[in-house]
Amino acid sequence: MYAKFRRHRSAVLEIPSNKHPCHANILALGALLSAVQAGLYPGYGHAVSSQSIIRHDAGYPALSYAAPYAGYYGAAPAHYGGHHEYAYPKYNFAYSVADPHTGDNKSQHESRDGDAVHGQYSLVQPDGSVRTVDYSADAHNGFNAVVHNSAPLVHAAPAYYHY
Repeated sequence: MYAKFRRHRSAVLEIPSNKHPCHANILALGALLSAVQAGLYPGYGHAVSSQSIIRHDAGYPALSYAAPYAGYYGAAPAHYGGHHEYAYPKYNFAYSVADPHTGDNKSQHESRDGDAVHGQYSLVQPDGSVRTVDYSADAHNGFNAVVHNSAPLVHAAPAYYHY
């Protein structure tokens, strides 16, 4: 059996009535499952008010299971005015980095004896030149730095980034 539908006057569209598309079955099954499960999900609950509520409930006696009050024991008294230790400031340190993968080349060394600090650091600039800074600091002269730049011996290779 065929159902005939006329579209405008010239075309006749014939659809077999014994064949149903598969999507209609899936749609009907989904609607049925939705109707069955509709009652199983909880709702949104009661509304929440932002107004304050004054209640006059009857009071209940407080139950206490604690031991009786035994008095207050404060912290131990602090001892102020103790003596401060003074360590004479004296140190030496140095480090150096030479990483061929990133091209990071730098070094530093510093020494301190009392209030006088002397040191030097150097690094390789992106153009291949080496910058060296000699510095010193003391209570009489303050901080002084002398910068030396050397010409590049070879041109720096371009850095390739791998992400």
